Amino acid sequence: MRKKRPLIAVGIFVAILAIFIIAKTASFYPFLFHLVFDKGVNLKQNNSQINLLILGIGGGSHDGPNLTDTIILVNLDSKSNKVTLVSIPRDLWFPDLGGSNKKINGVYADGESKKTGGGLIEAEAAIGKVTGQDISYGIRIDFSGFVKAVDIVGGLDINVDNSFDDYSYPISGKEDDACGYSAADIQSFSATNASELDTQQKFACRYMHVHFNKGLNHMSGEQALEYVRSRHASGVEGSDFARSKRQEKVINAIKDKVLSPQTLINPGEILSLYNVIKGSIDTDIKQTEFDDFIRLGESMRGAKIQSAVIDTGDTTTQRNGLLIEDSILSDGLYLSALSPRIGSGNYSEIQKYVFCTITKGNCNVSLKSQN
Repeated sequence: MRKKRPLIAVGIFVAILAIFIIAKTASFYPFLFHLVFDKGVNLKQNNSQINLLILGIGGGSHDGPNLTDTIILVNLDSKSNKVTLVSIPRDLWFPDLGGSNKKINGVYADGESKKTGGGLIEAEAAIGKVTGQDISYGIRIDFSGFVKAVDIVGGLDINVDNSFDDYSYPISGKEDDACGYSAADIQSFSATNASELDTQQKFACRYMHVHFNKGLNHMSGEQALEYVRSRHASGVEGSDFARSKRQEKVINAIKDKVLSPQTLINPGEILSLYNVIKGSIDTDIKQTEFDDFIRLGESMRGAKIQSAVIDTGDTTTQRNGLLIEDSILSDGLYLSALSPRIGSGNYSEIQKYVFCTITKGNCNVSLKSQN
């Protein structure tokens, strides 16, 4: 039975927030010296561009705590003052991954199982292969830290485009609840390779109803998480494209709140944020690079944020996608996953699209696949 994991949005400005706070707290005087007297940005760049990988995990006691629920490639272009977010679906089949289940959301977990810190190395290499982009830095954050951080800054004001309901929102901690069925019943049901909808209907106790009204909404951390995790909303809000747009809204709201004078001049709030975030992140950014990221973040304070998603498209809006739903035979079992429409493991079309998006902006996907 195919397990569906919740989606969590994590943004570049959450990452910058983490770097800012850690630098402020962990190494204040060397950081201050470099920030004041060294005006350059000495980071791994390619033509004024930096690629950063953001990963979101369930963490803690969640099922598969190191599986990545959200995978976002972030391109920072300081010359054009533009941030491009490219969302990669967690169900993308990645043949290079070991084991029978080769979905790309398992790359980070696989790397961590071999060596602490190996998760980011493997994830950056994998997403780099898929997108054709050299990735220099990575940050992993769990969504408990996201929720607490949003609450500490007083919540977020989000303008919701469409009212929507999701009656299949996963309840944390109940991912494997038996819902009154016996072990034999569950085993028998699992053997049928039932659809996701059948699973949700049979195990209704694992899900709850969430609703959002159109218009301006003030959201707590948990509400913001529900807003971007929702995967089964009715209508247009149930698509990957819509979720990507909701992520963009939350990222902008976080940016505005975190970089506001009210937050930055409040020592108590800064310390609280640091205490929350330090236990929720994993990063390969060196401490000596913290001040450079802060300087970069300050210089790109008014940057335009654009987003794109690699998905199967949307028939209702006649938008073509680069992926197809695929049933893949692995170790004698058929697994439902996503594959490039030009062939499993062939990412050339995705790479062209990502390059176009970063360099030109809104790029359309052609009707016919192109090798």
